[in-house]
Amino acid sequence: MPSIANITVKKNDTTTDIVWTGVQPSSGDGTAAIWQSQTVGSTIDTRPELRLSAKDGKGPGGITTRKVRATVGYPQVYTDTTTSLQKTAFRSLMTVEWSLPKGMATTDLNEAVAQGANLLASTLIKQCVQAGYSAT
Repeated sequence: MPSIANITVKKNDTTTDIVWTGVQPSSGDGTAAIWQSQTVGSTIDTRPELRLSAKDGKGPGGITTRKVRATVGYPQVYTDTTTSLQKTAFRSLMTVEWSLPKGMATTDLNEAVAQGANLLASTLIKQCVQAGYSAT
């Protein structure tokens, strides 16, 4: 099982790197590991956050699986002019869940995960989600 580490991704400008800091490793099955981007917001509740958890589950037809769930929350932060405190106006939320059959060959499972994750990171899918519409 992988150990928690910082994750570097590109901003929307495709040039600037952003580090998501590993702040809490998973303590066991079903418990999320947590990463935060510490470049937005000055408090924990105003920072973007990734949570990743995994546990046993049942897939279609009752097959035994590992369920891996990722949730990314990204806030719109502003400063309250009355109190000078940072607050969150809105929070975008993305949830992705993989159902990974325990009996699937490792090479096929690795390929499915790589292609699925790369599809979500593709330019077209990013453009569709940014626009709020599917491709036409």
